[in-house]
Amino acid sequence: MAERVILVDENDRQLGTEEKMAAHEKGLLHRAFSLYVFNKKGQLLLQQRALSKYHCGGMWTNTCCSHPRVGESDSAAAHRRLQEEMGFDCALTEAFSMIYKTPVSDRLTEHEFLHVFIGRYDKEPIINKDEVESHAWVDVATLRNDMRKHPEKYTPWFRICIDKVLENVKP
Repeated sequence: MAERVILVDENDRQLGTEEKMAAHEKGLLHRAFSLYVFNKKGQLLLQQRALSKYHCGGMWTNTCCSHPRVGESDSAAAHRRLQEEMGFDCALTEAFSMIYKTPVSDRLTEHEFLHVFIGRYDKEPIINKDEVESHAWVDVATLRNDMRKHPEKYTPWFRICIDKVLENVKP
């Protein structure tokens, strides 16, 4: 059975559902979430997307992201996906939401009403190799410098969101 995403309006009111690939091919606005997990040193846990991903394979991005299932809260979906991709769970706080639209391949567009969660964790993840190629804990200054020099290494949504995330992180 094909995975479905929740279509929403600009106020995050549900309008219906659509098959995930079709929503991305049509650039339809849908609900999503992104997680940014930091350790006590202030380092951000990045993941390198699995090479087999249908878009942005091999690119570096935030700790975890996905779409809630129909009938699933954003928070429950965030915890579920963090466990599925990174092999751990931690307390998460929703920091903000935003809408963005960006191409992610020559035929796919991410158009998301994005709920952004921030968490803290101090151990090593146990990554799911079907989802995640690699991971790294990176300090913010190093990350910003590398993103300036090599933006093509990072997913489009990560480049769009990172500054607002860092504005919302408590030291």
